[in-house]
Amino acid sequence: MPLAKPITPHLWFDTQAREAAAFYCALFPDSRVDATITLRDTPSGDCDILHFHLCGQPFMAISAGPHFKFNPSVSFFVNFDPSRDHQARDHLDALWDALMDGGQALMPLQEYPFSQRYGWVQDRYGLSWQLILTKPDGEPRPMIVPSLLFTGDVCGKAKEAGAFYRSVFDGSREGLFVPYPAGSSPDREGTTMYSDFRLGETWFAAMDSAYEHGFAFNEAISFLVPCRDQAEIDHHWARLSSVPESEVCGWCNDRFGVSWQISAIAIEEAMTSGDQAKIDRITQAFLKMGKLDVATLEAAAAGME
Repeated sequence: MPLAKPITPHLWFDTQAREAAAFYCALFPDSRVDATITLRDTPSGDCDILHFHLCGQPFMAISAGPHFKFNPSVSFFVNFDPSRDHQARDHLDALWDALMDGGQALMPLQEYPFSQRYGWVQDRYGLSWQLILTKPDGEPRPMIVPSLLFTGDVCGKAKEAGAFYRSVFDGSREGLFVPYPAGSSPDREGTTMYSDFRLGETWFAAMDSAYEHGFAFNEAISFLVPCRDQAEIDHHWARLSSVPESEVCGWCNDRFGVSWQISAIAIEEAMTSGDQAKIDRITQAFLKMGKLDVATLEAAAAGME
């Protein structure tokens, strides 16, 4: 059974989640902050959590201390399609300028063999965006697509990872696959120069890079999987959790190092209810868990611990 809701990128900030969510919502069309929650008495103190949408794509952000830092192993493609937006190039350039304010270019905005207009920018908060003028032929993609860059010990595994993720999530399918050609050293011929795939209703991109980047996947960006019930939680947890020491509060890391949160829709709805006492009870309950126990969390929500 496909997921009831899209997979949600979750962004870990030190203290700037509110500020960053407002900044992004001001830049992207079809964007809004949906809810702001305060988790009290956590190991990081009181933490703000923001639920928001950018271009229709759900996001979450938390202010929970300086424990994890963004790096380009996870970035977000922003697709500007001239067939859907006659001012696509102008809108791309305007977003680039806004994200470059306090940020830095990882790849300059210019023409490349794969696009007439592309640039990779790390914004003022350290989050990475790939802005691209897409070709209007072929199946359209969402405006924002999370992208995974497989480097270091997992370089060369992007294709394997894509196949694995599609086996985990019902309703998934393969998209594009572009291999590195001969002569692409240090990248090995046949590994993934670019690929994309759909997990449920959420598109992802994945690439390999054999350069010495010095970064890897971490918990600064995780992907929240909304489950209907305990059976769905158990299924996704069994497939995705491969690092026992990383299992905490519904978070886990897979065999490639990518971080996931296996959550329950009912608990997310309770957490956004505006009832601070209920939120406090749920918080104290899940802080004791690795994999989430829905029955225990529902009892906490009802005040029946």
